[in-house]
Amino acid sequence: MDRRHHPRWDSTLPLLARGYAWLPDLRRRHPGPVVRTRLAGRPAVALHGPEAVRFFYDERHVERAGALPEPVRSTLFGHGAVHSLDGPVHRLRKAMFLSLLADPAQVRALVDEVGAAWDAAADDWAGRPRVVLLDASARVLTEGVCRWAGLPLPADGVGPLAADLVAMVDGFATPGPRHWRGRLARRRREAWIAGIVAGARDGSAPLPSGCPVERVALHRDADGELLEPRVAAVEVLNLVRPTVAVCWFVAFAAHATHRWPETRKALATGDPAYARAFAQEVRRFYPFAPFVGGRAAADLTHRGEPIAAGTTVLLDLYGQNHDPELWPDPYAFRPERFLERPQDVGQLVPQGGGDPGSGHRCPGEAVVVGLLEDLSVRLARLEYVLPAQDLAIPLGRMIARPRSGFVIEAVRAG
Repeated sequence: MDRRHHPRWDSTLPLLARGYAWLPDLRRRHPGPVVRTRLAGRPAVALHGPEAVRFFYDERHVERAGALPEPVRSTLFGHGAVHSLDGPVHRLRKAMFLSLLADPAQVRALVDEVGAAWDAAADDWAGRPRVVLLDASARVLTEGVCRWAGLPLPADGVGPLAADLVAMVDGFATPGPRHWRGRLARRRREAWIAGIVAGARDGSAPLPSGCPVERVALHRDADGELLEPRVAAVEVLNLVRPTVAVCWFVAFAAHATHRWPETRKALATGDPAYARAFAQEVRRFYPFAPFVGGRAAADLTHRGEPIAAGTTVLLDLYGQNHDPELWPDPYAFRPERFLERPQDVGQLVPQGGGDPGSGHRCPGEAVVVGLLEDLSVRLARLEYVLPAQDLAIPLGRMIARPRSGFVIEAVRAG
């Protein structure tokens, strides 16, 4: 196979400096179906667009086993996680997640638990001089998802657990203190949950029958064996952590309703179609995952361009969600686009693409959308004062967030 030359220079430092803008900028400078670069010294290609999504999520083309960088495994996903598997082992483990996260009854139960936690927290916020919404919503989501999952809160309470879960997400794509906080948080919480798994298995600390944590604890992999307690803990965190990461989207929703006040008025009516369209536009417009990656499983060809086996393959998520060929006026925040053309949600890839049943698309996408719909309406109905603060969202920071975390004061719960 023709093996095209990759640049000699490495793009790791430009990626860390440019963040979400790095890959779209690279594509603009080097137009074509495949952009060639190097990351961490290895040849890499970047793909873009709906055809690239189908290509990337075909396991004959791109594999995940061994492809996730160690810093990502030690912060975001955990070692031995479903994200790092391929083939039948991946599909069996993924089926467990789908049974919990794609079941409408389970999604509704989780949304209801988080909604109840939000209402209780809003009463508490009314007595505080100021609330950082991103942090406060992380605590709400942690309390709600733990109740739903049957995960007992630790002795140190919901606040430290929420902070650890946020740290795992906040530190995976950056060097320095945030990264090491994420590593330490993961190590601490994996050890705690491994003890809960052991207690559920030997009967010394039983969990509510049939609850999600018990189902993970008793899951048998393709070899018929129970997961190692630490791996089971990893997968429990992969139920809980992504739910808590919705706090980023809550902060983005608040940012959107501040910049475009008409959206707040429309949300406050409780129209479910508009709430869903708003949730999807928040996921499209605001930066969350910049891209996803894997490794070429064989010598491949994509749109006439060769990709050598073992090459790192990146799928540009942020760029696709802002591609003017897919999204007219992509840098305008318009929830109405999903009311006018609801089928466009199929090309929306904030959390990856493909078929969640057979591929690596996030099985919890319905949870994210359901939570964001519900919490956006609750947020729109919450009365508060917005003090002076820095609401910029720097694209050089991964994961991006409003600098202030979105501070509110003088809260009045409805």
